Amino acid sequence: MHRKKLREKLERYHPENEKEISDKARMLDFLNTYEDCFERSLLAGHFTGSCWLENCDGMKFLMTLHKKAKFWLQPGGHADGNNDLARVALKEAHEESGLRNIKLLSDEIFDIGVHPTPEYRGVPAHYHYDVRFLMKTTDGDDNIQVSDESSDLKWFAEVSSFPPDISRMFGKWKKLQQR
Repeated sequence: MHRKKLREKLERYHPENEKEISDKARMLDFLNTYEDCFERSLLAGHFTGSCWLENCDGMKFLMTLHKKAKFWLQPGGHADGNNDLARVALKEAHEESGLRNIKLLSDEIFDIGVHPTPEYRGVPAHYHYDVRFLMKTTDGDDNIQVSDESSDLKWFAEVSSFPPDISRMFGKWKKLQQR
């Protein structure tokens, strides 16, 4: 029962390219195979929740320079047993940015990605099954604070040398702004 809500959201989600089609299939298979798929202790992998966070005027998006990964990523993190990945993403956005006034723009999935995570401090290499949601600050987005998990935190207006998933999310975000 605790996996039903995510299964339904994934089934409604419409991938934009071959990578997302493959990732959606992998996510559904993983979700159906592992009852403990929201637990970090599942060493094969686990679900994570993250967000595309736009500032209050909708002109910039927030990225964190992740200490472990050493590249820019969207705010997000481990579910740690919570099957409501939108709530996980919101919690992580608050923790990683220091911002309090963030709202979820849609409970539907904005983007997905399956990616390998290398071995770190005795935790074996595994996969993150990341489900991403669209969020926005409602005011005062100048007071961002770098968390312990990040080396830097910054608002961006354009995509430069980001990983392909970030570029894809940027494209989706721009399409939404044109509506």
